[in-house]
Amino acid sequence: MTTEKSENHRSIRSFVLRQGRISTAQKRAYDELLPRYGIAYSNQIMDWNQAFGRQAPRILEIGFGMGTATAHIAKMQPEQDYLGVEVHTPGVGALMRLLAAEELSNVRIIQHDAVEVLRDMIEPGALDGVHIFFPDPWPKKRHHKRRLIQAELLQLLASRLKVGGYLHLATDWQEYAEWILELLNAETMLKNTAADYAVKPVYRPETKFERRGLNLGHGVWDIVFHRI
Repeated sequence: MTTEKSENHRSIRSFVLRQGRISTAQKRAYDELLPRYGIAYSNQIMDWNQAFGRQAPRILEIGFGMGTATAHIAKMQPEQDYLGVEVHTPGVGALMRLLAAEELSNVRIIQHDAVEVLRDMIEPGALDGVHIFFPDPWPKKRHHKRRLIQAELLQLLASRLKVGGYLHLATDWQEYAEWILELLNAETMLKNTAADYAVKPVYRPETKFERRGLNLGHGVWDIVFHRI
C-alpha cells in the first residue's frame, strides 16, 4: 500500500456514513466547544505540542462512538494526550460535552476519515498507542470488504507507531476477532503481546453495552500488539 499524498484513490475507508439524530445538548456542545477541542483536517503534519500545549505520550483513538470510554481513559491517564477521530456529529458533540463537564484538557478531536488523518496528518513513528474499540463487525460475508480492519490499514497504523508503541483492538464478535488476529499476525511490523487474545487492559472501561452482552453470555476479545 502506498501512503503518498499524491494518490488520488484509496482502497480502505474508516467508516460508512450513517444519518443519526443529534440531541439538543449534543448540538449545543458541538457548536460551542468545537473551537476548544476540535482540530480541522489538513493535508499537513499535525503539531501535537502546539495542539495540546505540551509534550506527552500520544494516543490515537479511531471511531470513539459517543466518547464515554475516551473521556474515562483520558481522565484516568491525564499524563497522556488523546486524539479522537470520528465522523459522526452526535458522537463528537457527546464527547465534547463530557470533556467540558470533566474539565479535561488532554483530548482533541478530528471529525474526518481516519485513514486520511493517518496518511496526511500523522507522521511515521509519532504515536505511542492506538485504540480501536468495537468497530462495526459487518458480519455478513458479502460485507467483509467494508470492515475497518484490513491489511492495508494495519500496515499504515504500524508505520505511525513508535517502536514499542501498542495497537489495542476490542470486539464482541468472535469471527471478527479471529479475522483481526489473523491479519495482525501477518503484519511483520507488529508482534502479539499474548499467545492469542489479551487480558482486558485495566484502562479500558467496561461499557453498558459490553456488560449487557457479557451477562447474556456473549464474549469480548481484546487484542494488543506492539510495534517492533
